[in-house]
Amino acid sequence: MKIRVGYEIIYDFPQTTPVIMVLGIHSSRTPDVIVPDNLTTSPSVPISRYRDVYSNWCSRIIAPAGRMHLSADGLVRDSGLPDAVFASASQHAVEDLPAETLLFLLGSRYCETQRLSNVAWNLFEKSPPGWARVQAICDFVHRHIAFGYENARATMTAWEVFNEGKGVCRDYAHLAITLCRCMNIPARYCTGYLGDIGVPPPYGPMDFAGWFEAYLGGKWHTFDPRNNTPRIGRVLIAQGRDAADVPITHTFGPNTLVSFKVWTDEVS
Repeated sequence: MKIRVGYEIIYDFPQTTPVIMVLGIHSSRTPDVIVPDNLTTSPSVPISRYRDVYSNWCSRIIAPAGRMHLSADGLVRDSGLPDAVFASASQHAVEDLPAETLLFLLGSRYCETQRLSNVAWNLFEKSPPGWARVQAICDFVHRHIAFGYENARATMTAWEVFNEGKGVCRDYAHLAITLCRCMNIPARYCTGYLGDIGVPPPYGPMDFAGWFEAYLGGKWHTFDPRNNTPRIGRVLIAQGRDAADVPITHTFGPNTLVSFKVWTDEVS
């Protein structure tokens, strides 16, 4: 299967403004890239790229005052298979976890483990450890949150999502991540492309998607509490502790978002 992915984002800047973008396909999918999703800008400005501590591709520009178009259009090879399920994946004792996973047990900007610890243990202490426990967390979050773009709020944390019971895909991920960490399961936030391949209409507006990965049985596994079913054509862009680590754009000055378009389509 081949999937066309890309975006067009338009900003107005009242003054010259540095910008960091986390928009390139993740290095783990490099072997699958047929046409690179190279960032282009209009007007054209110099672009420098680097990898952050999570191996995400980041781009830096200095946007001049005025209107700035950011865009990319790439082609990716995909297996066409839904997200893998490993129901027998076991949960590690904390003392047996690899050192590099321990960061993903801790609280972070949007994932307040200290506020949700008692909630998590009350809800999931009797659930079977391992895959079944993470799935129980996803089932709870999927039922608990009412999805709606009108509920999106850039500052919303897992604690607020739990209490308000509404949000968008990143809020589902943040709450599930927090509950996993409270139950001593490393969990990290993921953002990327996820289209409607294999899903019956009607289709909602296309956007970047948020999900998470949990560390079980010696490897990271994909979970998606928003959809709560294996999906086809997931293309990772970035991963981190939570959405604060992987903003689509980080602008160091005032701006207005004029337009935002994302596409991810199967092509013959």
